[in-house]
Amino acid sequence: MGLMGLPWTIKYRPSKLDEIKGQQSAILQIKNFLNKFEKQKKKALLLHGPPGCGKTAAVCAVAEENDYELLEINASDKRSKQAIEEILGNYLKQQSLFFKKKIILIDEIDGLSGREDRGGPSAIAALIKKSSFPIFLTANDAWQQKLKPLRTASTLVQFDPLNIDVAVSVLENVCKKEKIKFDESALRSLARKADGDLRGALNDLETLSRYSKKLEKGNIEEVAEREKKESILKALVKVFKNSDINIARTAFNNINEDLDECILWVDENLPKEYTIEDLDRAYNMLSKADVYRGRIRRWQHWRFLVYINDLISAGIASAKDEHYKQFISYKRSNRILQIWIAKQRWAKKRAIAEKLAKKTHTSTKVAIQNIPYLGKVLMQPDIAKELDLEEDEIEWLKNKI
Repeated sequence: MGLMGLPWTIKYRPSKLDEIKGQQSAILQIKNFLNKFEKQKKKALLLHGPPGCGKTAAVCAVAEENDYELLEINASDKRSKQAIEEILGNYLKQQSLFFKKKIILIDEIDGLSGREDRGGPSAIAALIKKSSFPIFLTANDAWQQKLKPLRTASTLVQFDPLNIDVAVSVLENVCKKEKIKFDESALRSLARKADGDLRGALNDLETLSRYSKKLEKGNIEEVAEREKKESILKALVKVFKNSDINIARTAFNNINEDLDECILWVDENLPKEYTIEDLDRAYNMLSKADVYRGRIRRWQHWRFLVYINDLISAGIASAKDEHYKQFISYKRSNRILQIWIAKQRWAKKRAIAEKLAKKTHTSTKVAIQNIPYLGKVLMQPDIAKELDLEEDEIEWLKNKI
């Protein structure tokens, strides 16, 4: 396949570490690790961060830039202890065919799942300790319990979600090279839709504009809404229509919804699917997920996200005694709209309180508490003018008092 026919994620993949955008700290750690490898106590780096932020690209770039021989293993494909030991173990014993330096990449290490991977992380950790070559591991979530042996054997390197401006600059560069006419707001929408996943953004850009050579906002909104709805419906089928917890656990992995909205989708459609007995067990799982969500909000314990995912996927799937075969039309929860309306009302109240607080030299909190008592006073034309209240804020006061 010629260069013109390559997917853009490969065609525009960085060939040098310095071409990796938005990950300066991680890139510096990789350079130091390789430059001082002989002195490193731990012979592996565990690169972790959200999909599409540059983990795999960084390893491929450093190999190409420094003329390393690269062995790449996808842990999702080679799950068992035996497979890992055979491939990785044999490679560690061999010298390079071309007498090059060697590095090893074990990609998607958190893809180890199910019974067949039993002992896999421990086997890899044992091989890391014996390795005379640098080893790189990648994971979206490095804090899963099963990866504990690898966290111990490796140095953790965090890759951050890509800033939208970084994603836009990369997409702009590709558009210019591919001679694509683009609307700037459309490009930002595309970057925002990808939510830090540059690989996903490049795939979307290629899908929308490779042949048309133009990118318009209408196309992005239409595709985004269709993909969003289709993906969440497929995820709900994985959870509600089967009892295999390994299938269910992956249901929400690749959809463009945050877990809060996934919980609302599950909550809305669960009563349509499950019988009373199963519903009791399922809501027990859902309530536990909500407890963990509260702990994240209060204490910022983000590692609890993995528990929330397991509870609303595998937990809900395992709550039923049998498969449900009837067709159910899943619908989006109207609670999302209600939450948005409530936030808008609160925002209006807070805006009025901030103006009142400024004029009365008090705190916003105290002003909020006094709005119910001062409502009619605040609506008086002179007072409203002094506070610089907008028409919609005065209208809000009229409806509330």
